[in-house]
Amino acid sequence: MSGQSTNTAAHANQPYEFSGLARLELWLVLAITLHTLIVGLMLLVVPAWATKFGGWVDADPLFFTRQAGIFHVVLVCAYLLEYFRWRSVSMIVIAKSIAVVFLLGATLLDSVPWAVPVSAVLDGGMALVTFVLHSRVIKEHRSP
Repeated sequence: MSGQSTNTAAHANQPYEFSGLARLELWLVLAITLHTLIVGLMLLVVPAWATKFGGWVDADPLFFTRQAGIFHVVLVCAYLLEYFRWRSVSMIVIAKSIAVVFLLGATLLDSVPWAVPVSAVLDGGMALVTFVLHSRVIKEHRSP
């Protein structure tokens, strides 16, 4: 490898300052991460209440609701690891985009509670804002 870094992030070896748009992006990533953590903990710790709050009659068996909760916690770890290691937001954009496709599909194909289409809109908004803001952060970081 001739001593070169295999990290593909354009700014991986440069000092990184959280100023301007990068500071806004940091707060956005933290807000999305906090939202995901809260959803995950609700599904994991109080699964029956969380599913009733979302509009379902019951959540039997609770295993699958808890599994969804721990999956959200895994996503939190992935979001934070990727962002603080590489200053990238690909996991957020990909996870939220896949969620939108799934949630819209479920809404179109089945009778679902209010939480499903609302989650589709919110996840879509998070993906779009994250993508646009990160693109601008990269552009700002590369400009002289």
